[in-house]
Amino acid sequence: MMYLQLLLLLVQFHLLIVDACPPLCVCNTEKTGSADLRLVQCSDPRISTVAINIPADTVKLRLEKTPVSRVPRAAFYNLSQLLFLWLTYNSIASIHPSSFVNLKALRELRLDGNLLSTFPWEGLKDMPRLQTLGLHNNRLSNLPSHAALFLHNITYLDLSSNRMIVLSPELLDLWFPLPEQRPGRVRRRILGLHDNPWLCDCQIALVMSLSMSLGSPVVLMDQLLTCRKSMDQSVFPLNHADLTRCMRPSIQPAATRIISPLGSNVILRCDATGYPTPTVTWIKISPYSDCCRRNMIDSSEQLPQNLASFMQGSPQVGVRWSIISLNGLSYRDAVILCSALCLPEIE
Repeated sequence: MMYLQLLLLLVQFHLLIVDACPPLCVCNTEKTGSADLRLVQCSDPRISTVAINIPADTVKLRLEKTPVSRVPRAAFYNLSQLLFLWLTYNSIASIHPSSFVNLKALRELRLDGNLLSTFPWEGLKDMPRLQTLGLHNNRLSNLPSHAALFLHNITYLDLSSNRMIVLSPELLDLWFPLPEQRPGRVRRRILGLHDNPWLCDCQIALVMSLSMSLGSPVVLMDQLLTCRKSMDQSVFPLNHADLTRCMRPSIQPAATRIISPLGSNVILRCDATGYPTPTVTWIKISPYSDCCRRNMIDSSEQLPQNLASFMQGSPQVGVRWSIISLNGLSYRDAVILCSALCLPEIE
């Protein structure tokens, strides 16, 4: 009998902790039909870390205007019902790639007004239902090629007021798929690309022109994009730039999937076309797949990373081929990307 009473007290104590509002935060419930939705707001300037005892039934969490500087691993693991996560106008400079583990229901993530110079794009795999991603007013300098692998479900992406310089062609393929690449109805997207120091290259010019075409799958929040001819020159409206000779870059790999034993040597090749003649880079990223996670978790290798050991040739204007050799194949070589970029000379 005493054992049952003790067990009951422990259960009641656990429920009390789970249901309690974190210190320095405000918790409310909002009536929607027959359901009570829990909302938690933490905006006290004394908050310095992400709270770990937020009620598990929270559907909207707002951590705003605090000195919080980092988001640690599995920071919201207990919040599987969370739909909206606003981490706006804090001092967040780093986010662990596994910060968003178990946020399977999340629809909206906002990180506007922070100090992010990088973002863990592969972490989007942990939020399969995410549609809105706000990164306005940070310090992001590029949107890398591998980001296109994780942005398929994002229909609202705000990258405005950052330090963006170039876009990768993989993003053009994602946002403006060619007719033969369209699986069915094209997903309509809203993009915020304004107020960035873009270089006047073919990628940003194509985004501008394609978004203005009839029936475009992309709507720009602000069509007044500016660019500059070089890093040390002033900006001017993009539509005044002479980019009429741009041809969309296209990549054709010799094989998209290769299976080879661990420790073996593999040679990869891809061909790129475009005008001006594209430059080609190879990028290694982490697949974060279950089979490989255990073998990679202790690795000190920083991913993604550019691979430097490759050969390139250009038999004619507008064509580039590239070959890379991987010696001693390992789990860390599971995903290698070939990326092409057109950088025109503007007079």
